[in-house]
Amino acid sequence: MKKLFLYLFLFFLLFNIKINSFSSSNFFKEAKKLYDQNKIEKSKFLLHRNIVFNPKHSKSYLYLAKIYKDEENDSEFEKNLNTTLLLNPKDEEAMYMLINFNLKKSNFSEVKKLTEKFLIICSKLCNKKNVIEENLKNIELDIK
Repeated sequence: MKKLFLYLFLFFLLFNIKINSFSSSNFFKEAKKLYDQNKIEKSKFLLHRNIVFNPKHSKSYLYLAKIYKDEENDSEFEKNLNTTLLLNPKDEEAMYMLINFNLKKSNFSEVKKLTEKFLIICSKLCNKKNVIEENLKNIELDIK
């Protein structure tokens, strides 16, 4: 009887793990779909849930950053961008968003440092280099 109980318990445990791992792979896809449909709160919930199952999934942090940007929650926005870049230092979109955030904060030394890194990693967003330089020039002119 004990063996039967043990086998059933192990079967249930393995079956439950398999179901959870399968469903966790769909959390990000569903969260992105909801984000694209502007169902932000549901998307945010699934992104957090995906992070619980996949703590190194950089795109989940990127989409959370986008949500926090729209909510004007600067600390969470910056934190999630930094986590994205920690997990994936070549994420151009996150780097570009962080550059713009630091431009807004007038943190020029950080902008210059990030821009140098951006130019090394860019492949799809290289055309944004001119926008960054133009924004820097405009801010420097405003200061003078």
